[in-house]
Amino acid sequence: MSLTIPIETSARHIHLCEEDFKILFGPDAKLTYVKELSQPGQYACRERVAVVGPKGRFDKVVILGPFRSKTQVEISVTDARKLGIPGVIRQSGETAGTPGCTLIGPAGSLELKEGVIVAKRHIHMTPIDAMRARVKDNDIVFVITTSYERSLIFSDVVVRVSPSFSLAMHVDTDEANAFANEDNPTGVILKLFDGHTYNLQLWAEELQSGINR
Repeated sequence: MSLTIPIETSARHIHLCEEDFKILFGPDAKLTYVKELSQPGQYACRERVAVVGPKGRFDKVVILGPFRSKTQVEISVTDARKLGIPGVIRQSGETAGTPGCTLIGPAGSLELKEGVIVAKRHIHMTPIDAMRARVKDNDIVFVITTSYERSLIFSDVVVRVSPSFSLAMHVDTDEANAFANEDNPTGVILKLFDGHTYNLQLWAEELQSGINR
């Protein structure tokens, strides 16, 4: 039986390092817990900041805790266009060479030289989940959604495996708008070619090769 994966929409948000948080909110400020997120230990905070680019801005962008070692802003491709910066797709934490922006808080502002990403669609799962799905960390898979009348297949979905994770696939608001028309969408990893996951480009090339033959 296929592993049913909850699909969650990840709207624009910010992960801050403690040093940058102090610049934005003051030296004595602390993160204020509001609610727990689906991934254990992750939570939304009361504090908000403005994200400003060359062409536009977003006010009151939520901060997620706890602090990270490096500040990272996660947006959608549509958000990137409004800000006027390139929409660079990366896995979380891979910020080298990404665009920057200005962050404005109640106590100060800072210029990020890099750190604004469009998060690559991904699945969080435990090692037990990975065994059930017959995948491993950093595998690239297809996921077919089960959303009524707007089902689609996502390719290039990264599998992230850790004992500290909870099973969930994360997509951004652009991706969610393409299929989600219900409260609790789910998906399953699509098994192709004798049960193995497969590279989409290779699949297309082989199909074309067969047509040409």
